[in-house]
Amino acid sequence: MRAHAFMVTSPGFARALLGVLPALPTLAALAGTLLLFAIFLLVQGQPAGDAIVLIAQGAFGSAFAWQSTLLRAAPLMLTALCVALPAQVGLIVIGGEGALALGGLAAALTPQLLPHGTPWFVATPAMALAGMFAGGAWIGTVGALRQWRGVNETISSLLMSYIAIALFKHLVEGPLRDPASLNKPSTLPLPDAFTIGSLPGLDVHWGLFWGALACVGAWIFVRHSTKGFAMRVMGGNARAARLVGLPVNSLALSACVLGGAAAGLAGMFEVSAVQGSANASLLAGYGYAGILVAFAARQNPLAIIACALMIGGIEASGSLLQRRLDLPDATTLVLQGLLFANLLAWEALGGRLAAWRVKLQALAQSGVPHPLEQTHA
Repeated sequence: MRAHAFMVTSPGFARALLGVLPALPTLAALAGTLLLFAIFLLVQGQPAGDAIVLIAQGAFGSAFAWQSTLLRAAPLMLTALCVALPAQVGLIVIGGEGALALGGLAAALTPQLLPHGTPWFVATPAMALAGMFAGGAWIGTVGALRQWRGVNETISSLLMSYIAIALFKHLVEGPLRDPASLNKPSTLPLPDAFTIGSLPGLDVHWGLFWGALACVGAWIFVRHSTKGFAMRVMGGNARAARLVGLPVNSLALSACVLGGAAAGLAGMFEVSAVQGSANASLLAGYGYAGILVAFAARQNPLAIIACALMIGGIEASGSLLQRRLDLPDATTLVLQGLLFANLLAWEALGGRLAAWRVKLQALAQSGVPHPLEQTHA
């Protein structure tokens, strides 16, 4: 083993590296994913280069492609927050699909409970609150089980997601089914006045705006609030957080409730802006794809916006691959799976990147030259 040292002598350069370092694992994982995906296609005798170009075109190559990408990115932003917010306190929650389903169901039922003639500016917030309450309560239960009963939150959130989906299907196809929905069981359709329209000048519903706003708000909360700082302290070391007197149980519960509320809000927008009622089409996998978005963003709420656009674009390109290259529509799922595997692999560098970050921060704040060493095997 031989040690080589390289010098970072400029505080300004150190600050520039600090800006790039958090994105390095995601960028490296994306490059590795494209390479493995190309090999996967070549083994099948498919033109890998053409397929990658078609994915880019299907995601961002036209106004229609952008519309499809943005429609998928809207719920992904909110379901990704269901993973990213609990991650701030060190919890890995992957039950966003169940929270989205129950949030959508609660939103679909809310107009039936309101008095006849309720104006939209009352009904729509009520639907949003109902969806957020249902999602928040469901994922909040995961946090409660973890903090008070010691149940692993990853396993419990996944199992509770299956329970939520089963409960959703039972209610939609049974007690809450609209008798007029013959071939596709669903709840009663929403009144036209309660449906959510599109953004001005776009064919994309308002869920995109509120999803992006939720990501910005979550980033401000996590990075610039006292409670957000306490959550990050707990996520770094729960034992140290207890020793300094932080209310770790309430912090964990709050993070889970907020994350679940975001996924429930995604369900509300899917019902009120896309489906028009709660039905099986609501279970489109946005909760599962949100896990990938959150990991690609490295649990950074602000980076979730860009990563949701990337994953939404990949999903939107599946039909173009099918038409042009006769590839199965599920080919994009292979690409997403490879990306997730690469992201997990690059997490192994987390410790070394953290050490580099500490040294770079010391140099950037010192204003004087400082050596940064790297050891190569």
